[in-house]
Amino acid sequence: MSYKYYWEDFYPGQVRETNGYSLSEVEIIEFAKKYDPQPFHTDSEKAKQTYFGGLIASGWQTASLAMRMLCDLYLIESASMGSPGVDELRWVKPVRPGDTLRLKSTVLETRASASRSDMGTVRSRSEIYNQHGELVMHMSGVGMFRRRSPGE
Repeated sequence: MSYKYYWEDFYPGQVRETNGYSLSEVEIIEFAKKYDPQPFHTDSEKAKQTYFGGLIASGWQTASLAMRMLCDLYLIESASMGSPGVDELRWVKPVRPGDTLRLKSTVLETRASASRSDMGTVRSRSEIYNQHGELVMHMSGVGMFRRRSPGE
């Protein structure tokens, strides 16, 4: 199978950005009822009485949206071999109904695998911003990608 992006197509300092995705109150509540049923995620009225003063999206929903945005941005078209995990994940600011989120992904480091000539790793940082340009979440981690030219 041929892909658009291989390990060789990533380089330190490379930035990719998405367009915005607006998150509705219905989406927030549906996700939370299924995966994170805390009152400030599932009930607009009860949420008003909490520290947040209103309904907010689950951080896990924001992280899931980040993953979807990464897939749409390049992962689906890449020779991705998965990931050993996320090194850091921080929810900086609450995401509220109607917020429009966009993702900025920056490559921090690339490294050819010492043990597998067909693979390289890409360390990156992904940041999610709302419509006001405020950082709401960031995460960093490593992706594994097939090499176009193994061993070179």
